Amino acid sequence: MAQHNTPYLDENTRLTRNSTNDFKPQDSQPWYKNYMVIIFVIGMPAFVVIACIWFVFYSVQIKDTVVRDDWYMDGKTLYQDVSRDKLAHDLDLNGKMMFEDNNQVSFYLNYPEQSLQDGKLLDGSALVYPDTLELSISHATDINKDREAVLQHQEGNLYTAHIELDPLPSKYYVQVSNQGNQNWRLREVGELPASTIEFHPLQSFDKN
Repeated sequence: MAQHNTPYLDENTRLTRNSTNDFKPQDSQPWYKNYMVIIFVIGMPAFVVIACIWFVFYSVQIKDTVVRDDWYMDGKTLYQDVSRDKLAHDLDLNGKMMFEDNNQVSFYLNYPEQSLQDGKLLDGSALVYPDTLELSISHATDINKDREAVLQHQEGNLYTAHIELDPLPSKYYVQVSNQGNQNWRLREVGELPASTIEFHPLQSFDKN
């Protein structure tokens, strides 16, 4: 009888062993080599951390620049001082700026015909050409492309300066001002590089 039972038991043992092997985990790799762990447990959090660091660095690099104009606080209200613009309007000042290929800037300060004839400005003060004028060229969005220079009086109504502009055409705010007793300012908005820019008093001060 034992001889007949042995094959039967061996067969059961073989089936039991095969069934046990079927339920064993087939993946014998360590956890850190599992692609699911690498992507979702390690990769995604690491990507979020790196992205946050990059955005913080980028926001610091493109931080808002200082306002380049005459502003002051009165209590809780912010006001813009336009007195220099109004003085240029009252004196009826005009100007023409020319940009040369050799990076030289020529500015012609034009007084009204009446002032040239009388030798006096429209406010009664003596007509003189300042020794220097301040030139400010501000890029609309990129402070690294801003330029400043001093316009030197040459002869007559001619002023010159040397300034190198960025070659890429962009919107700029151009300002010519006098820091002397007659503290006026002429402003214009235009696309540079350009050959000429015309300056005129602000029409907002014209009386209706």
